[in-house]
Amino acid sequence: MSTPLVRFAPSPTGNLHVGNMRTALVNYLFARKLGGAFMLRIDDTDDERSTPEFEASIRQDLEWMGMNWDQEDRQSSRIDRYLAALDQLLASGRAYKCFETQDELSLKRKAQLAAGRPPVYDRAALKLSADEIAAREEAGEQPHYRFLLEDVTVAWNDLVRGEVAVPMSSLSDPVILRADGRVIYTLASVVDDLDHGVTHILRGEDHTTNSAAQIQLFEALGGVAPAMGHFALLAGADGEGLSKRLGSLSIASLREEGILPIAVASLLGRIGTSDPVEPRQSMAEVIEGFDISRFGRATPRFDPEELRMINSRIIGALDYDQVADQLSALGVDADAVFWEAVRGNITRIDEAKIWFDVATKPITPIVEAGAVIDAAQTCLPEGELTKDTWGEWTKAIIAETGEKGRAVFMPLRLALTGQKAGPELSGVLPIMGRDRILARLRGEAA
Repeated sequence: MSTPLVRFAPSPTGNLHVGNMRTALVNYLFARKLGGAFMLRIDDTDDERSTPEFEASIRQDLEWMGMNWDQEDRQSSRIDRYLAALDQLLASGRAYKCFETQDELSLKRKAQLAAGRPPVYDRAALKLSADEIAAREEAGEQPHYRFLLEDVTVAWNDLVRGEVAVPMSSLSDPVILRADGRVIYTLASVVDDLDHGVTHILRGEDHTTNSAAQIQLFEALGGVAPAMGHFALLAGADGEGLSKRLGSLSIASLREEGILPIAVASLLGRIGTSDPVEPRQSMAEVIEGFDISRFGRATPRFDPEELRMINSRIIGALDYDQVADQLSALGVDADAVFWEAVRGNITRIDEAKIWFDVATKPITPIVEAGAVIDAAQTCLPEGELTKDTWGEWTKAIIAETGEKGRAVFMPLRLALTGQKAGPELSGVLPIMGRDRILARLRGEAA
């Protein structure tokens, strides 16, 4: 296989969501695994909906994920090149002018469906004579342009789906230039892929029939279509499509929730494959474990709770020096002992601040009178409190009271934290300090 060049080509008409990012990530991982190049192409020909803000958001999301690109381009700077390609197609008889309005086309489709026929464009425009076309244009009618498909079956060996065959008689000749002069993705994308030397196109299975038409377009422009792979689209945990929920699954919203980029990569790099989803600690690990041939045909289910679980497991494996700056920015003035104590009980790094505040700010303790609390006040070891203090202290309480297990640990946890569950207290005691511990055991808000 030659060194691959793949591309991620978002339209800056909205924020990236998990479905978009999965497409970007699959391309990125494929290129990096094979020592190839990853291209960012901004498909901004829709000047009515494209905005600089959305483009900036796309770039921010990719950078946050650590997905650096090797080259980039934008379609709005290549309009003349697309028009030249259109002229080439017109000259070879593979493109033609059409004058039907959207309303007229809609009526044709309804009539075809009512008659039990597939709603395929009837190529009525091909019957127009040169004089009729000239008359319409002189009257002010602006044509749109279609690509003339050859009536054959287009087949290829898909990197995900295996052998694919699409009879072109089932498709309408695709529009490649609108009447308002806007170049359509079908043409622009093929011209870009040809000019940039893209070797592989990896995208969702909803593009499969579109790819068949584009393969003919590659050939009509004198090129060879790249290798193609079409993977199944994500569904929700309940099996329903994600389309109505993607607003809440934007990459920006996941970032704001405290999800780590490596958690997103760990899930999206494996979901839909026959390999287990496992939390990774680096993008290099995700790249190493990627294999496009492992993708299956079944619809993968994206569950935000699974992502949060992966996030929690990754956080639980992070060393203190990996999070020290983030903790400091949160106002958590604690050491590795504290981090090691709380990391297994949080799903986001910023939740460490909750337990730091429990340890350093006044709370209302829950103190139940009894031998355990009485013994706790007298058995607290002298000297500096360390991570070993908890073990020494509880051992002394057990010896003093004869109680053990939950009967000892729960009253202490309630008194010291005011909560029934939480991190190991061995790493929290040194942060609390002796005076606060004793005050809480006395039932004081400290």
